[in-house]
Amino acid sequence: MTTDDALLKTPLYDLHLELGAKMVPFAGYQMPVQYPLGVKNEHLHTRAKAGLFDVSHMGQVQLIGRQAAQALEKLVPVDIIDLPVGKQRYALFTDESGGILDDLMISNMGDFLLVVVNAACKEQDIAHLQQHLPEDITINILADRALLALQGPEAANILARLAPAVSDMVFMDTKALTIKDIDCFVSRSGYTGEDGYEISVPADQAEALARLLLAEPEVEAIGLGARDSLRLEAGLCLYGHDLDSTTTPLEGSLIWAISKSRRPGGSRAGGFIGEAKILDQITEKNWQTKRVGLLPQGKAPIREGVVLTNSEGKEIGKVTSGGFGPSFGGPIAMGYVETAYSALDTEVYAQVRGKSLPIKVAKTPFVEQRYYRG
Repeated sequence: MTTDDALLKTPLYDLHLELGAKMVPFAGYQMPVQYPLGVKNEHLHTRAKAGLFDVSHMGQVQLIGRQAAQALEKLVPVDIIDLPVGKQRYALFTDESGGILDDLMISNMGDFLLVVVNAACKEQDIAHLQQHLPEDITINILADRALLALQGPEAANILARLAPAVSDMVFMDTKALTIKDIDCFVSRSGYTGEDGYEISVPADQAEALARLLLAEPEVEAIGLGARDSLRLEAGLCLYGHDLDSTTTPLEGSLIWAISKSRRPGGSRAGGFIGEAKILDQITEKNWQTKRVGLLPQGKAPIREGVVLTNSEGKEIGKVTSGGFGPSFGGPIAMGYVETAYSALDTEVYAQVRGKSLPIKVAKTPFVEQRYYRG
């Protein structure tokens, strides 16, 4: 067990306590799981107006060097060389067997690449970069920066009051901006399925910026509980649950995250770790399991780890994320099934405390994604 004394604290820790947050261990940090508003109301408020999330536990890494994009392409099946300045792209670190080591975001900031990795994976990801990138690429770990996320349909109007230039951004744009004299890196992206922004800010100014945003009447502080239900409704994966090193991008239903230029027949096909397995799966369409949306047919949520069977009781998969979707209005889940059972509306069964509960394979997202694309 990790004691509270051994857990790290984000720069907003004292503010979380002031706001009445319930703190829990998460990825080595003390993090707010909910505030007095409660998980369901925090979720619904984010969908209706705007929520502020502390995601400072994530890892932020700056890559500097003339060949940084070329070097990074050897670690991800994604087009980084042609990533325009001011744009961000979702990417995957893969291993020799084609498994996913982490999912991450890469931004071309002009003079450098900004890489944001998952909190639970950041030490191994940084070691991975240090091991594989050449010496002429400078790797700066931005431990002196915090990360905030402002998410929801009112996010753009709110942030534009403090930094009007954000109004010109569209989904996956990134900019270096000054927000009330605070130098920030801003991306129009997030992890809720809503329009919104992620804001990298100097750690010593994070609380000041958070207070500015929370002072806006539409904004509430939102914890990890609602963050999880929001991303599940949006059909977004959580690394270590819906993705891990035992799953390939194809099995994880992430072929869209493999750039066309890196696929068979592309201008820079392959050239990344794990290419043999991944390119073979694309060519032969021979993967055996697939991540799917799951819609329980009853009222009871189906949780992570529950075994899935066919009508004859044969195990054919498992649930990797599950719970109640407050905006959806019922239980929802994601998981892996054998590809023979992956077609929409296929009925499978969850094995819960000796009962066989019917579930249908469903399309994700469960609620409409509302990213602003201009």
